[in-house]
Amino acid sequence: MNIRALAAKAIFDVLERGVSLSVALPAQQQLLRDGKDKALMAEICYGVMRHLPQLDKLISGYMQKPLKGKQRVIHQLLLVGAYQLYFTRVPAHAAISETAEGCRALGFESLVKVVNGVLRNIQRQVPPLDESNDTLKYNFPAWIIRRLKDAYPDNWEGIIEASHQRPPMWLRNNRRHQSRDAYLQALTDAEISAAAGQGEDAICLEFATDVARLPNFAEGASSVQDGAAQWAASLLAPQNGELVLDACAAPGGKSCHLLELADIELVAVDFDEKRLERVSQNLERLKLNAKVIHGDAGDIGNWWQGGKFDRILLDAPCSATGVIRRHPDIKWLRQNNDIAELAKLQQQILDNCWQWLKPGGTLLYATCSILPEENREQIKAFLERTPDATLETLPNQANSNDIGWQILPGQDDMDGFYYARLKKALV
Repeated sequence: MNIRALAAKAIFDVLERGVSLSVALPAQQQLLRDGKDKALMAEICYGVMRHLPQLDKLISGYMQKPLKGKQRVIHQLLLVGAYQLYFTRVPAHAAISETAEGCRALGFESLVKVVNGVLRNIQRQVPPLDESNDTLKYNFPAWIIRRLKDAYPDNWEGIIEASHQRPPMWLRNNRRHQSRDAYLQALTDAEISAAAGQGEDAICLEFATDVARLPNFAEGASSVQDGAAQWAASLLAPQNGELVLDACAAPGGKSCHLLELADIELVAVDFDEKRLERVSQNLERLKLNAKVIHGDAGDIGNWWQGGKFDRILLDAPCSATGVIRRHPDIKWLRQNNDIAELAKLQQQILDNCWQWLKPGGTLLYATCSILPEENREQIKAFLERTPDATLETLPNQANSNDIGWQILPGQDDMDGFYYARLKKALV
């Protein structure tokens, strides 16, 4: 199969059908056998998403008329070709010829000359990429830029720059298998360069690698999880014998970490039944046990007939603006009006979870967002309407007066994340 054609189809699914790249890319990669081909395809797809406005403006400037309907996949193919010419080491002649062949593979023989002509014109002229407005300059939607300017007037450009960087690969050591020092030594023995992160189980690799190379990965010795996400289990701090709820559990990384930290009875629930399968898969690989339930965390009484919980982890549905460096398609899948709807959903789930928390219990609210409406403003409003809730100061907070702990993208090489720990009064 033609790599460029498959990349164009994946990008088409994202931009025209609203499918996340984490779903669209593997669906096309499965048609390739060679690992290097899969890696090149991923590089192209992620690269196009990172530089979409500039590439789109470039391509449109060389087209006599826009492509419509089913032919839009050829527009995506041209983005693939342009990305190779500007941002990869693929020789120009190979990039152009393979992209033109991709047009044939997609069944648009009549447009091969168009693809060839546009890309050859770009190759000859190499025009500078347009930076005439903020969207083109920063390759970010205008609405996110506006929100970042309002929330972070002193460092919004740094946040955008960090969101364009390629993230490192983080591992979570499974302390039930070995100490972190022991696993760092095992990585060294396997000629994998790594260093300890801030969290007690966190390990950051110098270079990303196939999990098949990781020592005893299949046996559960470690898991792939960003350093910021690993703080969830540590901050919730489960204790042996407790009943704990992971309210939005998929894909299960935090659920497994909680079970690695203590002998607890864990209920892992998620509204997305397909993503819930990943929770079961992770539990199985790590040989851990939890009650995995398909249900709505905003309506716990509909599926849970047990008692109230000692601790609740609420990793709430959010804009995911803190993980754009890992998922650049978020920039184009999210819309400005999504934020108010997400904040409303977060409020509903938070209020419902609170009703199922024991007096004296702890709830950890978390998002992978960097927008105040989903984080500190959400928690501030919750505290104002919830008299039996107290916000605890987290050890990681720079300022004890802050409402929760906001991690920004790239901070200590981590993703953007937010945490707020709430304590319920005993009476």
